[in-house]
Amino acid sequence: MSSNSHAWANLPSQLHTGIQQLSSLMSSDGQFKAFTTTEAIDKPITFGIKAAGSDEAVLVDIDNGSGKARTGNYKDALFTLSALPQQWEEFFKPVPVAPYQSYWGMFGMNIKQEGIEVLGDVNAWVHFTHVWRRTLELLHDGQCGPMEQTEQAEPTEDHITGRYIYVEAPIWGRCKVFYEQSGEGSQDILFLHTAGSDGRQYHGVMNDERMRQKCSMFAFDLPGHGRSFPSKSYYPGAHTLTEDSYIGCIAAVVKKLGLNKPIVCGASMAGQVCLAVAVRAEEVGACGTIPLQGQVSDYLTMQRQWYDRSPYVNQSLFNPEWVYGMMSPTAPLANKQLIWHLYSAQAYGIFHGDLDFYFGGWDGRSRMKDVNTKKCPVFMLTGEYDWSNTPAMSQATADKIKGAKHKSMPDLGHFPATENPSKFVPHLLEAIEHIQKTRE
Repeated sequence: MSSNSHAWANLPSQLHTGIQQLSSLMSSDGQFKAFTTTEAIDKPITFGIKAAGSDEAVLVDIDNGSGKARTGNYKDALFTLSALPQQWEEFFKPVPVAPYQSYWGMFGMNIKQEGIEVLGDVNAWVHFTHVWRRTLELLHDGQCGPMEQTEQAEPTEDHITGRYIYVEAPIWGRCKVFYEQSGEGSQDILFLHTAGSDGRQYHGVMNDERMRQKCSMFAFDLPGHGRSFPSKSYYPGAHTLTEDSYIGCIAAVVKKLGLNKPIVCGASMAGQVCLAVAVRAEEVGACGTIPLQGQVSDYLTMQRQWYDRSPYVNQSLFNPEWVYGMMSPTAPLANKQLIWHLYSAQAYGIFHGDLDFYFGGWDGRSRMKDVNTKKCPVFMLTGEYDWSNTPAMSQATADKIKGAKHKSMPDLGHFPATENPSKFVPHLLEAIEHIQKTRE
């Protein structure tokens, strides 16, 4: 079926119900008003949403603290989000499947979806990424009803304590590093945060009663991240991450804390370094790794974008928006907002520097065969909603490591430990038990 003959070729006609409600939803939505209420929006702007092959668009007029929806020609917009009709059809299902839970997922990063393009002023699209993202969510709510969310009990007590230590790490030198711990179990486990974030991602897991009984848990912030002090080896904004500095810092923390046969677990770039830890297990002192979401490849490269390190783009808005759509749409809102906050809170250049390791800095193409899973078992876990690190990619990497296991996780995305700890913990416990049973 051609795009023009598809039922969703005329997007405004398909979204009649949602468009009718969108203006009202924008006027009453606290998040939309928080994103748009600023004197810096000194004149109205209009953006569009349309199906490829059609000029008919949903037009949204944005002004200081307000938004209005209408229909018209996309050429009247400063920029327009365009996708194939069948892609919008998937996006506007009550609970979309990956990668259709977000326009960023459709647009892609290392994996590109055919037919997606931004028309008009691309810089304005980047500047207003938080506004169009929230507008699309409200349009989805108006069309399909509020997105269903997993219920999550409100915590009444916290079991985590934190303090500072000094560690000596390659390249970084002597650093003042913040770490947290919880649990009384016999199995030590060290959690590693994602690029451009910090260890608060693991608070839900570290407060889980099952995990506290099973493990003694530790999480630290890399130098310059979260609550850790920056390295004196870098000028502000010049941060980068290499395999040797990353492995060296992990090994220094393991030694400083006196961890006994620890399992190392991390997501995204930390999922990649878990593979490096498995290769260099003796050096680190690790006796098992649980890579999450970053283990898709023994080598990953792509054409880098520089919006996350640009003097013309607000990183505290762009960085969290870039990753927000990697999560499950049904994850508790408070947890998704925590991820947004953590990515908004890091210093200039930290996220981009971390991705120096993620995109090309890690190269294990000739080294996966060197992993000894009898001494350091590897159990990979991949959230099905992660459009940048798919379960199929993870399985392909697991197949290169003799004795490695892999499992996909439904209803979870790129940040499984943060998105929905109650759904993630059973998978994590399964991986821990496998490692304990199989290592020598």
